[in-house]
Amino acid sequence: MARYSARGLKALEFPTVNSRAALRASSTSANRGVPSNKIRAWHRTATKALAAALDGFKPHRVPPLDLSAGTPFQRRVWHVLQRIPPGKVRTYGQIAHAIGKPGAARAVGGACRANPIPVFVPCHRVIGAGGRLGGFSAGLKWKRLLLA
Repeated sequence: MARYSARGLKALEFPTVNSRAALRASSTSANRGVPSNKIRAWHRTATKALAAALDGFKPHRVPPLDLSAGTPFQRRVWHVLQRIPPGKVRTYGQIAHAIGKPGAARAVGGACRANPIPVFVPCHRVIGAGGRLGGFSAGLKWKRLLLA
């Protein structure tokens, strides 16, 4: 399920057992105030980009991303994650170093957990020290699939 704000894509959720109920509950208010033609255009772009990403390619275009819901620390982490190329991984510690907070690997994990737009902000490309997978909002099955 995708949700949009006036700034762009603000949330992307993977399908779950309760997806239909969640979709019904949020569909009327999720995109309130955003012109429907803008949502349709962004959604077309998001769908194509998601298909490319799921096939292991870097999308040519992504819709604008609204990351304003995050804290300044989370947004710094999310921007670094967007620079990890497809097929590559980084550790939580490497991300912490990249944002100038070398002791903040656990906080980086928290920022990944709070990521509202998985795949486009590729938190699945972040692993634990020693190659441990860590977590992923959609579950480890999806993380393994995305990393394959």
